[in-house]
Amino acid sequence: MDKVKIKKAIVSAGKPLINSAPILLGIILLISLVNIMVPKSFFSIIFQGNYFLDTFIGGILGSIMAGNPVTSYILGGELLTQGVSLLAVTAFLVAWVTVGLVQLPAESMLLGKRFAITRNGIAFVFSIIVAIITVLGVGLLWLLKKVIQSGIFYR
Repeated sequence: MDKVKIKKAIVSAGKPLINSAPILLGIILLISLVNIMVPKSFFSIIFQGNYFLDTFIGGILGSIMAGNPVTSYILGGELLTQGVSLLAVTAFLVAWVTVGLVQLPAESMLLGKRFAITRNGIAFVFSIIVAIITVLGVGLLWLLKKVIQSGIFYR
């Protein structure tokens, strides 16, 4: 390939990235600010023990407080130790990583308003569905483990 074409491609691909850098930096700073300002005890007050309501609340909070996957594991562990249900924590974490209401203005500007709203809406619905499927799967695996440990098939 021609060196001039490669250089031209790099420049044309880099311009949108450079233009969106201030917006991306603002989003990262806003997410960090929200994560620091909300105390961990807040979550034990919000989640009341109702599986369906807690799952929905977890999805909503995860959508608002978007973050990266690495911190989600730490936060998920903290929520579980505070007594929040696995279903609510799973919905929260999936929405935390996939839905981004904080990033919605930037995503709308870069990818289009219709696409951004549709993607976030679908991601929210699927965060609830994935949470239910995940918790059911974990429950089935736990049940299967207990059946195997009981030795019922070896008699």
